[in-house]
Amino acid sequence: MRQEHRAGEKMFIDFAGKTMPVTDPSTGEVTDAQIFVAVLGASNYTYAEALPSQNLPCWIGAHIRAFEYFNGVSEILIPDNLGSGVTKACRYEPDLNPVYLRLAQHYGTAIIPARPAKPKDKPKVEVGVQIVTRWIIAALRHHTFFSFGELNAKIWELLEHLNTRPFKKIKGSRRELYETLERSCLKPLPAEKYRYIGFRRPTVNIDYHVDVEKHFYSVPYQLVRKKVEAFLTADTVEVFHNNRRIVIHVRSFKEGGYTTLTEHMPKSHQKHREWTPSRIITWAEKTGPATKTLVETILTVRSHPEQGFRSCLGILSLSKKYSPERLEAAAQRTIRIRGYSYKSVKSILATGLDRVPFEGKKEVIPPIHHDNIRGKEYYE
Repeated sequence: MRQEHRAGEKMFIDFAGKTMPVTDPSTGEVTDAQIFVAVLGASNYTYAEALPSQNLPCWIGAHIRAFEYFNGVSEILIPDNLGSGVTKACRYEPDLNPVYLRLAQHYGTAIIPARPAKPKDKPKVEVGVQIVTRWIIAALRHHTFFSFGELNAKIWELLEHLNTRPFKKIKGSRRELYETLERSCLKPLPAEKYRYIGFRRPTVNIDYHVDVEKHFYSVPYQLVRKKVEAFLTADTVEVFHNNRRIVIHVRSFKEGGYTTLTEHMPKSHQKHREWTPSRIITWAEKTGPATKTLVETILTVRSHPEQGFRSCLGILSLSKKYSPERLEAAAQRTIRIRGYSYKSVKSILATGLDRVPFEGKKEVIPPIHHDNIRGKEYYE
């Protein structure tokens, strides 16, 4: 079926089957350059570029430069089912690479991949690939290039000739059709260029953190053992679940480090995190000076302050059952008898000893008189 393409509607994307060698001048190693080709539907205006690979960063970067070359964005992108663009090919609903999808969202365009094994879905770029192969790749086949910059400079030089060359069967050229027909119909470029974003699909660990580039970032604890999507830039890490952004972290490059937000923690973990000696002492001070002194002593006599956390928190929890006045009195009595423990305070309160005045005097034992006791005079 003959297809009519509306101006500004579609951009077709593919890689040429032929590659071009690029030689490393220091090692002599040869890299096969992949030739990226993009063609506008209505004008056949063509863009081409040599890339080191067909991987995701190269794929995204080539799209950005193609948009800039066309000075606009078409309504629809029609790529092949390359892995960098489509994670799972399907005739009806293919799964798009999330990073590629974000590129399309940034530029306000849609992605409709060609059906698998259906080159006629993208005839424009199929013809464009053939023309680039004949007029650019074949023309440079006897040249030796030592960098991708050198190769692309030559490609773009021949590309200008290709786009300004007159058509054989109709008047004008690709450039003229682009200028008069298609350029004004393209969507304008956004104010900011799209920045390539790395992508990971980690599973949330039991400690509600995800591993991204060997650094661990927190997510809400309800997502434990769930798959999430993490998008990376040079400065941030954004985590999504079910297409909804959960959190954005400042990116850290400290391997093995943790970036944790308190609101992501369960309530019990949040309370445990608040257990610091100074915080517990401050809580105790609200009851009274004796309670504060008792807590400070418990934290001091332990070999490590955390050993006394539970004991101190247990003492403070007694205020739920007993009045602050009784707890303060029990703390005073505990200090006097040097029973620096939760059990001592609890026992004093349970038995009501906090209400009994503390004499503070040692019991005087009367002397014992007996015939068998010689006394000190015997030894004089």
